[in-house]
Amino acid sequence: MNWSRFFAMGGFAVYVWSAYGFAAVVLTLNVVIPLRQRKTILKRISRFLRFDQGDQS
Repeated sequence: MNWSRFFAMGGFAVYVWSAYGFAAVVLTLNVVIPLRQRKTILKRISRFLRFDQGDQS
């Protein structure tokens, strides 16, 4: 197998490899963003519950 021809993708290397890169970024963000949101939501819930318990005392 000729690796230089493989990576050149028949003249469409820029399009193909940028599409792979874009897909990798999107897939990474699909994991990272919900994890960050979960962390923020759990902090807000914790703060709310501490405030709510203190209010009833």
